[in-house]
Amino acid sequence: MNKNKSSQWFQRACQVIPGGVNSPVRAFKSVGGNPVFIERAQGAYLFDVDGNRYIDLINSWGPMILGHAQQDILNAVEEAIHKSFSFGAPTEKEVLIAELICEMVPSIEKIRFVNSGTEATMSAIRLARGYTGKNKILKFEGCYHGHGDSFLIAAGSGAATTGVPDSAGVPQSIANDTLTAPYNDLRAVENIIDSNPDQIAAIIVEPVAGNMGCVPPENGFLQGLRNICDKKNIVLIFDEVMTGFRLAQGGAQQLFNVIPDLTTLGKVIGGGLPVGAYGGKKEIMDYISPSGPVYQAGTLSGNPIAVSAGLATLRYLYQHNEIYVQLEQITQNLCQKIEHNIAKTGVKATVNRVGSMFTLFFTEQKVTNFSSAKTSDTETFAKYFNLMLEKGIYLAPSQFEALFVSAEINQEIVEYISQANLESLRKISAMM
Repeated sequence: MNKNKSSQWFQRACQVIPGGVNSPVRAFKSVGGNPVFIERAQGAYLFDVDGNRYIDLINSWGPMILGHAQQDILNAVEEAIHKSFSFGAPTEKEVLIAELICEMVPSIEKIRFVNSGTEATMSAIRLARGYTGKNKILKFEGCYHGHGDSFLIAAGSGAATTGVPDSAGVPQSIANDTLTAPYNDLRAVENIIDSNPDQIAAIIVEPVAGNMGCVPPENGFLQGLRNICDKKNIVLIFDEVMTGFRLAQGGAQQLFNVIPDLTTLGKVIGGGLPVGAYGGKKEIMDYISPSGPVYQAGTLSGNPIAVSAGLATLRYLYQHNEIYVQLEQITQNLCQKIEHNIAKTGVKATVNRVGSMFTLFFTEQKVTNFSSAKTSDTETFAKYFNLMLEKGIYLAPSQFEALFVSAEINQEIVEYISQANLESLRKISAMM
């Protein structure tokens, strides 16, 4: 597989872009080698600058649920782009997409658009603090909510400790207001709340974790959080930037039938263009300026081209609910084949899946939280990643990321992925 042009572009990028990439995981640091530079994409496939074709199992980290360059979205963007690129003023389509989201997502009565998932989570936390008059938040180890200061916090040594910054540039004063608990551990949550009485404004959680790899909530975990928040006057925030409109029309909250107070969205709602949003109960959302005292603004929020792409995507999903059955079946079939290959080769690995999200962890341990995810053999994953890349399958270049299946993945492609997986696992087994 020729990668000469990609290597050349990466060398140029390193001269003008920190690390040569605009998002750290793209740098291939955890898997070795240089990143692939993509030229174009169509349907289920990516094409790099060297002319190599890859089956895409990242799908821009989730948004491309319909596959790349889907015609309805192309038409919507083309129509919008001829009317200019930004107005800095209200448009009809902002209202139309807001109405559709409010209809599709169980918890959302009002919604505010921003430009990214990070903006959405930062704004939701500020809103929760303004609404409750409390300062602390509780998040879960391994759950990623964007690169806002409040979220770049790792767990302390005990369940009730305050966090410590996980990135240079995050003040300890901000870390002190961020509490962390293990994912899927309600008792730890209760202990933290008891140790910080009437101080916690919000609990924010990925209802299905995707940034420690795909980790589903255990039975009763999400409902338990809902019960705790109701009892303690805490705002429950579901970060559905990843799961929103991917796992079901109404997201993970519809799938698990647990209704948060606020929801953050991104990825799918932009159809591949930069869009984020946060929404929820009317009485909370009305605390946002200009209705209320919590300030948040954005020059490009509700950008007409991005909103057009998102509206086309959501309309398609709304009108074709059967797509979720299709995605469930094809992803389940793929994961079953991978599990069969694991058993056949004897490689120490396990598969987690929810809907069209999944992760192959190189550990025998059941993965239920960040601690168990970290038992994975990352060196073996790096070998696996590169073996699969050579076979034309584009995976997330990190053990601790979810993979995403698009509606363009058919049974023929599943069979190819399964065979490539089997051959790669056999080579890994022979190295052990």
